[in-house]
Amino acid sequence: AVYAALEEKGYNPINQLVGYMISGDPAYITSHNDARNIICRVDRDEVLEILLKNYLQE
Repeated sequence: AVYAALEEKGYNPINQLVGYMISGDPAYITSHNDARNIICRVDRDEVLEILLKNYLQE
């Protein structure tokens, strides 16, 4: 939902999500389709931990 909302608004979803994950600033995420509220409910540390584990396993 968040990825699609960013695409619909013409943003590069990967760049925006990385910016949000690093900074914690929800301004990186559009409010379109409630994407900002959705992403704010996600624990950034948990997402980073999962991504890092998956990356290191490959």
